[in-house]
Amino acid sequence: MASEAKGVLVGANGLRTVSGVDKPAAMTRLGVMGGTFDPIHYGHLVAAESARESFGLDRILFVPAGQPPHKAEVPVTAAEHRYAMTLLATASNPRFDVSRIELDRPGPSYTVDTITALRELHGPEAEIFFVTGADAIMEIFSWNRSDALLESCQFIAVTRPGTSARRLQEWVARLEQGHGRRFHRVAVPGVAISSTDIRQRVRDGRPIRYLVPEAVEVYIQKHRLYARA
Repeated sequence: MASEAKGVLVGANGLRTVSGVDKPAAMTRLGVMGGTFDPIHYGHLVAAESARESFGLDRILFVPAGQPPHKAEVPVTAAEHRYAMTLLATASNPRFDVSRIELDRPGPSYTVDTITALRELHGPEAEIFFVTGADAIMEIFSWNRSDALLESCQFIAVTRPGTSARRLQEWVARLEQGHGRRFHRVAVPGVAISSTDIRQRVRDGRPIRYLVPEAVEVYIQKHRLYARA
């Protein structure tokens, strides 16, 4: 059974989850990493820790998408499984938390709604940094209410192997023309891992050890996620 205090649920297994409804402890620099996390893997964790350390963030809040709007036509693993794997993957880092805010909100999971809710929760004095891949930053104008989102927080673009530095620089310059210096970049070690590849490896009966935390690997095996029917 879980007990609740200051907006954080701590279960009997010691895992932490932010309820998204109660007022949290004082926080000034919050990193937010959204994603489908199907499954979460070491690439996500390395990117989050790199952003946290590089920009002096107090915490990183992982936000599994409830209904990813960009994957409306693509089968996605049940939200509770993705949420559980995210909890397991982040449990050992005291500066990582997981939020149910998009899972518990009906309808498509739009980032602008999440940032707005977190802004209301943490107050105007908090600095909120949305951590995402450089490829996503270069598609941000296609996001729901992108103009409002671009004014609501700062952004950290994570560059991965193969990212075009020149193209990213051009996009950042374009964004800064209309929205000021809200955009930052952080390079992460060459961790070329994708959730798509992990799912395919499981379907093919190939190992995923060292691609995901051990607890996530065990969870996938236990619940037969991604396995062929």
